[in-house]
Amino acid sequence: MTAHLKEISKSIEAAQGDLFLEELNRKWNDHNKALQMIRDILMYMDRTYIPNTHKTPVHELGLSLWRDIIIHSGKIQSRLLSTLLELVHRERTGEVIDRGLMRNIVKMLMDLGSSVYQEDFEKPFLEVSAEFYRRESQKFIECYDCGDYLKKAEIRLNEEIERVTHYLDAKSEGKITNVVEKEMIANHMMRLVHMENSGLVNMLLNDKHGDLGRMYNLFRRVPNGLAMIRDVMTSHLRETGKQLVTDAERLKDPVEYVQRLLDEKEKYDGIISLAFSNDKTFQNALNSSFEYFINLNSRSPEFISLFVDDKLRKGLKGVSEEDVEIILDKVMMIFCYLQEKDVFEKYYKQHLAKRLLSGKTVSDDAERSLIVKLKTACGYQYTSKLEGMFTDMKTSQDTMQGFCSSHPELTDGPTLVVQVLTTGSWPTQPSITCHLPFEMSALCEKFRSYYLGIHTGRRLSWQTNMGTADIKAIFGKGQKHELNVSTYQMCILMLFNNADRLSYKEIEQVTAIPASDLKRCLQSMACVKGKNVLRKEPMSKDIGEDDSFFVNEKFASKFYKVKVGTVVAQKESEPEKQETRQRVEEDRKPQIEAAVVRIMKSRKVLDHNNIIAEVTKQLQSRFLANPAEIKKRIESLIEREFLERDN
Repeated sequence: MTAHLKEISKSIEAAQGDLFLEELNRKWNDHNKALQMIRDILMYMDRTYIPNTHKTPVHELGLSLWRDIIIHSGKIQSRLLSTLLELVHRERTGEVIDRGLMRNIVKMLMDLGSSVYQEDFEKPFLEVSAEFYRRESQKFIECYDCGDYLKKAEIRLNEEIERVTHYLDAKSEGKITNVVEKEMIANHMMRLVHMENSGLVNMLLNDKHGDLGRMYNLFRRVPNGLAMIRDVMTSHLRETGKQLVTDAERLKDPVEYVQRLLDEKEKYDGIISLAFSNDKTFQNALNSSFEYFINLNSRSPEFISLFVDDKLRKGLKGVSEEDVEIILDKVMMIFCYLQEKDVFEKYYKQHLAKRLLSGKTVSDDAERSLIVKLKTACGYQYTSKLEGMFTDMKTSQDTMQGFCSSHPELTDGPTLVVQVLTTGSWPTQPSITCHLPFEMSALCEKFRSYYLGIHTGRRLSWQTNMGTADIKAIFGKGQKHELNVSTYQMCILMLFNNADRLSYKEIEQVTAIPASDLKRCLQSMACVKGKNVLRKEPMSKDIGEDDSFFVNEKFASKFYKVKVGTVVAQKESEPEKQETRQRVEEDRKPQIEAAVVRIMKSRKVLDHNNIIAEVTKQLQSRFLANPAEIKKRIESLIEREFLERDN
């Protein structure tokens, strides 16, 4: 057999150029056929003699001889390797090669034993590939932007996987893909992600979902790849978020401010679901970034409440129920990032009260739906007062029906609609009673005696700052209008039934309306075009203490009913903000104390740091407790003998 194979090796060596592999393949097939026949002829020897004498079986012997004499012969070994590598290179550069022949030759190497395949072909193949891709990636990164580079890398990766399925050993797949990943991605990660005008930040800004998805899938294959994308995304998001919440221009319009946050959130949710296959770690990074920058601005809770107020007053008119739900869910998502949920509740209560009392809410279902969502997020206690407000509105309707039926004589003359509000549930200001006109105060007295007649042990105090009134007016040329005004404005206008001209000081004295409210009312009745039922001298935008007022006889409006609003303070002014802040701080004290007492009851003994940690954790759903404040509360509880210090 050896002599025969030496002859064959000469004829293979003699083959020129491309015929070399074909000759080798042909001779290998002949050799295989011959071996099978020889094995069949010598079957008896194979079965009995060879096992006893521990010699090599015939078929195996034939393969070993082929390996040693043909494949490992000096002239064939290096030529075979260089021919195979040359063919792979040609295929990589776009030529078409005979894949069938390649498959047969590679299969021959595998049949001769995995070590032959690995030593004679796979190792050099991987080294050459690494060199090829090192050069190529260098060239690509110089002339392509990030998106195009990633496309090239993806194509190359898929080509190599396809090559393995066509004519290499399946075990090589992991090895060759590792080479491509290392050379084309891992070595250039930093540069790709931070590439000018086309890197990750650019893709995020321009919503390039395709490129982002490709980056995610490629970087996922290399160690620390995803961590890098995540870190860059997080820092970019925090940066843009910080600009969003601290930019003075944007803070002018609370509704726009929250809308921007919602848009940003929606944008990144889209990127994570479409490009980053809903990766949990990316979602967590997104959430922590939002929580970070929303709380940089202490007015976020107020603005979110204003946004909801805007939507529930007018923004949701004609919107289907499903869409309303979607908007409310989005708001809730942003709400969950707030650390100071109790501040939100304060504002929300004020805004809800205004909506309910002015009958301005678009849909009761939407209002209730949001309260249910808040309840789910923060527990029963958080919304109990808000729910109480709805109950009061309902009860007030029933009370009014009872009042009207017991006083049938009230049908002509002024009528009264009263909402009876439970003190604890509504954001009532300390009651400042202004002097109502005689006609009204008589009516109010009737209601008071009726109400206290049905309910015992209750006190009624009038919240004149929250009411509205409709009054009929006749101007100079006999033009009639019905004016819809606030209770304060009604008190001012009624004075002009008995006087032609009144000074600011006189109005203040007779009505006893607080100065800031009085100025606002007068401003809206004398200085707003189209609503100016009064005129003032001297004419100016602001109200001064020395101004005097008289009825604008020339008042004209194309509507019979004219709504004279007060100049609304949409956002709170600084002093109001401070006041709300103080009220919130006051409300927090009993909550902190209750938490401390609850913890100490269950633990009996606990050191200071652990108490602080536990309290913070318990109150997290409402606000972020300040350790200094907790410390003060503990001191106060020790003074009042709820707790004592260990000696």
